Amino acid sequence: MTASIIAPARAPVSNPPIRRANRLLAALSSRDFAILEPHLEPVVLPRGKVLFEPGDEVTTTYFPCHRTMASLLIVTRDGREVEAATIGREGAVGGIVSEGHKPAFGRAVVQVGGDALAISTSHLEAAKTGSARFGDLFSRYADALLAQMMQSVACNALHRTEERCARWLLATHDRAGDKMIHLTQESLAEMLGVQRTTVTAVTGVLQDRGLIRTHRGRVEVLDRPGLERAACECYRAVEDHFTRLLPEVDV
Repeated sequence: MTASIIAPARAPVSNPPIRRANRLLAALSSRDFAILEPHLEPVVLPRGKVLFEPGDEVTTTYFPCHRTMASLLIVTRDGREVEAATIGREGAVGGIVSEGHKPAFGRAVVQVGGDALAISTSHLEAAKTGSARFGDLFSRYADALLAQMMQSVACNALHRTEERCARWLLATHDRAGDKMIHLTQESLAEMLGVQRTTVTAVTGVLQDRGLIRTHRGRVEVLDRPGLERAACECYRAVEDHFTRLLPEVDV
């Protein structure tokens, strides 16, 4: 299966709010963005959309906008999934560093649907080659993404489900842009690699502590500082590293 760009939602990319909707693109200089702009295509990504599967050639790179979020998943032989990274408006999904042959190692799935900007990975590579500053920005983003994956390995192995759930809610809250997270318990269970009943129990504990309020398909953050205290150290470690590497990219 090879991913393809889905039907675009017609909107001018040059519209400043559209460009600012993805923080990585907003951090580009006007000159570097002008190189990309003719090749960027606005698209709408529905929840559950698979952007690529393991082994697929990654021909398209997506820049999530606004509250849109995707997950990079490792898929086992028996079909089980575990999340390796979460990507929202601060980043991109697809050909970040690879050149030439680009087979995907994992699966990329849209967890929170919404707007994105799509570009042929070949055009993205050409832009990186043509601008040292552009290439440097994406190299630093790749380092930040790798750090998130490394931290996820430690987090999944060492920390309790409640701590990991709080961490994931914080990361999603950062990208949502408001206190309401549009997220189903099914999605949260998939990201944590646990049963839905486990997520129900864990979110119930967080709700009883007054940190969140669950609604159908949504989670409302009531006490952000309290949720940060409930999370494991991984949330702050990843965010601090991202800020050090990419101070110009505001999550």
